[in-house]
Amino acid sequence: MPFIVLQSNIPPSSFSEDFVKKLCSSTAATLGKPEERMNVVVTPGLPMLMAGSCSPCVMLSVSAIGVTDTAEKNKEHSAKIFEFLTRELGLTEDRIVIQFHALQPLQVGKKGTVMSFL
Repeated sequence: MPFIVLQSNIPPSSFSEDFVKKLCSSTAATLGKPEERMNVVVTPGLPMLMAGSCSPCVMLSVSAIGVTDTAEKNKEHSAKIFEFLTRELGLTEDRIVIQFHALQPLQVGKKGTVMSFL
């Protein structure tokens, strides 16, 4: 049950429903998770500064159980996600940053319980 949270200072008009669906399918494939288990939030138009500049940028947070827990895995995920974001948004790699969070099943609530019990 991965959580993908994209924050950007790019205007909302650049983030159509089609983009959100592509982000979902791309990150699902990258993480090896089914699309129907993904949770995606895109928050555009934020006041943001990255590396001393307010030029267009994206901060992406990837939180998941079992697939973001090693440097080797996250290096592979990072390359694929960067490729998607640079292609879809026309950003250079220096205007994108990704945070990976390894979740434990006990940290994710679903259906009135936590993933540990499902």
